Amino acid sequence: MIINIAPEVTVLFLLLFARLGAMVMLMPGLGEQAVPARIRLAVALLLTLIFYPLTAPLLPTGLAGDPPRLILLLGQELVVGLALGLLTRMLMAATQIAGATIAFQIGLSFSQTVDPTMGQQGAIIGSFLAVTGMTMIFLTDLHHVALAGLAGSYRVFPPGEFIPVGDMADAAVRTASEVFAIGVRISAPFIVFGLVFSLGLGVLAKLMPQLQVFFLAMPVTIFVGLVLFALLLVTMMTVYLGHLESGLMRLVPR
Repeated sequence: MIINIAPEVTVLFLLLFARLGAMVMLMPGLGEQAVPARIRLAVALLLTLIFYPLTAPLLPTGLAGDPPRLILLLGQELVVGLALGLLTRMLMAATQIAGATIAFQIGLSFSQTVDPTMGQQGAIIGSFLAVTGMTMIFLTDLHHVALAGLAGSYRVFPPGEFIPVGDMADAAVRTASEVFAIGVRISAPFIVFGLVFSLGLGVLAKLMPQLQVFFLAMPVTIFVGLVLFALLLVTMMTVYLGHLESGLMRLVPR
């Protein structure tokens, strides 16, 4: 009996691993080059083992004796996993947009560092917000919503059906617009600060042409901007976590 059911179990495990492995490969934090490939593979295998009892009834059966259909389903699962991983990475990009805007407004746009959550270079304010946001995700147990979204994706995008390309394109456009909106909303106080402060400097430069106003105001801009950043950090993280939770909840069936 074990010999008879082993091929079917192996096929279902491969289908689960195709989607989950592709998502882990692109997920922020885990999918970066700094994370060893063995750790990423171990996480993907562990998630597959955890989700197998929950999602196996949703998977198509009889694939062990139908290799062409199995290959087609593996390709579809890889595409769905890559699409969901990219959407998750886009959700996390709100901190980079907000950080770049804040750094430009307070005069720290020249200060660049590597963001460990995205694996690319960016403004130091954005990297700080990204690391803080990743930490807050685990502190507030928001990663449980992400795990629920992984399991719920098998109900939203059932294996064996045609890939909803139109729905995925709409979701990508909607996610991109929301990410930019959240990034601007988080950095809105600093945009207002930059406009008011620059306007005041322009008036002062007209009143005192002999004084190098913009040169002397640079340290003041950085100091006031950092103080404002410290005061608004909790509010910014609250808005960001709410945006991330609403984005992940779309994959959780209600």
